[in-house]
Amino acid sequence: MTANKTLAESVTPIGRRSIAIFTGNRAEYGQLFPIIRAIAKHPSLDHYLIVSGAHLDPDFGETLSEIKNDGFEVFREVGIKLQQDTLSATAQAIGTGITEIGTALDELKPDIFLVSADRYEGFAAMVAGTQMNIPTAHIEGGDITEGGALDDSVRHAMSKLAHLHFTSNEDSRNRVLGLGEEPWRVWNVGLAMLDLVAEGNFASPDEVVARLGLDRNRPVVVFTQHSVTTEFEQALSQIQPSLRALERLASTNCQIVITYPNNDAGGRHILAEIEGFCRRKVDGIQVHPNLGRYYYHGLLNLCGRVGIGACVGNSSSGIKETPAFGCPAVNIGSRERNRLRGENVIDVQYEEDEIFDATMRSLHDEVWRKQCAGANNPYGAGDSGSKIAEVLATISLDVGLVQKKMTY
Repeated sequence: MTANKTLAESVTPIGRRSIAIFTGNRAEYGQLFPIIRAIAKHPSLDHYLIVSGAHLDPDFGETLSEIKNDGFEVFREVGIKLQQDTLSATAQAIGTGITEIGTALDELKPDIFLVSADRYEGFAAMVAGTQMNIPTAHIEGGDITEGGALDDSVRHAMSKLAHLHFTSNEDSRNRVLGLGEEPWRVWNVGLAMLDLVAEGNFASPDEVVARLGLDRNRPVVVFTQHSVTTEFEQALSQIQPSLRALERLASTNCQIVITYPNNDAGGRHILAEIEGFCRRKVDGIQVHPNLGRYYYHGLLNLCGRVGIGACVGNSSSGIKETPAFGCPAVNIGSRERNRLRGENVIDVQYEEDEIFDATMRSLHDEVWRKQCAGANNPYGAGDSGSKIAEVLATISLDVGLVQKKMTY
């Protein structure tokens, strides 16, 4: 490697573009996987993963191993960890992230930087990339939740910083345009995670049953509840009614599969409560830091089209991914309020009886389950990865890409 070559030039064949991709947690990586795979297969692109956040945190599953098991080489591991369970710690983590991600980008000097969604780690990555004049693309801009999380503010700020936009639905594309973005920059490609669903790339019912020790003749509930960042002080009081409802459900012969929350402010309070709940060894309840998308989607399929089950909690996957499997979803609290959804969701408050009753309806009301099985999925047809890769390979990399104009 000669002194005047960048790292990307030294490892990327002439005529190919180097695409840096940032990922900071398991849910975001699940959405990115089909895109990374499509980039890896594209004859004009090379990918370089910058991995951070919960992927490197043993308290939240340390999901770096999932990336490596998928066969992807990691270019750089960047430590961004909340030192305390507070919003001030989040601000400090963003500052650290900008510095450390900026260092990685300065070494790589990619042609394009790809950042997803709405989390604080991704916000740090977006700031670093755009302030270094690196053409930076944003995935899933324009979505709304309005549910008390900081997601909307962060997501829209990231959209205004980004140079390219890959939205998951037409409503979101229109919102990004409404932010004053030029139409040629904004591409509605659908939800990338659905690429895997369309392919049938998820665990079979037999694999899920064997992995989790489930009985296919008994109802199954998959549960994930995250903190709401503008209400993080209430995380403990918000998770407790859910756990009480889950214990009641277990007493009715339900099998409960709980997964860990995100590493947001308040997340450790939820995690501690779940771990204490787990130590009680309630019959029929099991806890996993992370199922991985292959088994998680297989579990949604088992709950929806194959067996009797439901998705419960406040994860975005309960809104965006369950319709693809005809799986009923019980959405708790405000976190996903007003997110675009299919007709398979029941909204409830942080109230034990509401959660229990809605879940029992989702498990045993045949009319409702039939409606869920036919619910419309507003997030695309499952061909997002190839669409995004083609745009990254063909978009003009001239100065006009980084010199943005306001359209209103």
